[in-house]
Amino acid sequence: MFKVLSIDGGGIRGVIPAVLLSHLEKETGKSVAEMFDLIVGTSTGGILAAGYTVRNRHGKAKHSADDLLKLYSERGGEIFARSTWRGFTSAWGAFDETYSHKPLEKLLQEYLGNAKLSRCIKPIVVTAYDIENREPYFFKTSAARNAEDRNHFLKDVARATSAAPTFFEPKIVESLAEKPTRRALIDGGVFVNNPAMCAYVEAMSLRKESQEIFLLSLGTGVATRRIEYDDAKDWGKLGWVVPILSVMMDGEADAADYHLQQLLPDKSKGKQQRYFRLDTELDVANDDMDDASAKNIKDLKAEAAQIIKKEAAQLKRLIGALG
Repeated sequence: MFKVLSIDGGGIRGVIPAVLLSHLEKETGKSVAEMFDLIVGTSTGGILAAGYTVRNRHGKAKHSADDLLKLYSERGGEIFARSTWRGFTSAWGAFDETYSHKPLEKLLQEYLGNAKLSRCIKPIVVTAYDIENREPYFFKTSAARNAEDRNHFLKDVARATSAAPTFFEPKIVESLAEKPTRRALIDGGVFVNNPAMCAYVEAMSLRKESQEIFLLSLGTGVATRRIEYDDAKDWGKLGWVVPILSVMMDGEADAADYHLQQLLPDKSKGKQQRYFRLDTELDVANDDMDDASAKNIKDLKAEAAQIIKKEAAQLKRLIGALG
């Protein structure tokens, strides 16, 4: 089988897939890169995809799943740190991005260094959107290995895919070609927050003809906060900016899940299952993508623990297939 991992976007809620993948590493005794033939991610999922596949000097995975969980749980506050002065000068986010990109870029340099997309241990696909050319842009290891104009530093890949509108400013990314192509990129979540269908299509092009596709799709929690009609009916452009992002991301994620249930055997097929979707409604944790408080990190871990408990039967089948 050709085994594929897809990871949704969701900011600090990336704690949830990070916990699940740490659990899988412990249960299988394999690194994430050893378990899968292709890893695809959007936004926080793109950061994780890069982190799981960057090489150390011996050609092995530089980071364990626990390492990346610590990035979120212990250092997430550095990424989503906001000074009073920045809030004052930006009218609390109305006229500027909410957060400086510099702490995020510092952490990406620390974790990814100058590693290149073409050198990932396993192929990855990471989504972004080109605001100048008005088109999706897919960072692909397969493309990077064939053309330097599609090759990039992983730290730039991770920064571009997580440049969520209103949170971080867009990222100018240049390819590694002698005459580099320049792109202005934002978070791929604006068009595909759940990249599982992108993962399926890429797998179709990379797998051997005889290989069946096996796909694990990890969510970052489903928002349950209601948007009341009496509130929304009077919102103007500024009022809708943040809520519309959440609505778009949730709707697209559900659609991708529905389509893959039609394409691959899901949990209703028991032992024949080849499509796994692990996600949960956020009944305890805050659904804000930037709440990196100690309490919310703890609550996100608790939400992930509930998935592990609730989906024990699925996880048993999953671990058996990946082990």
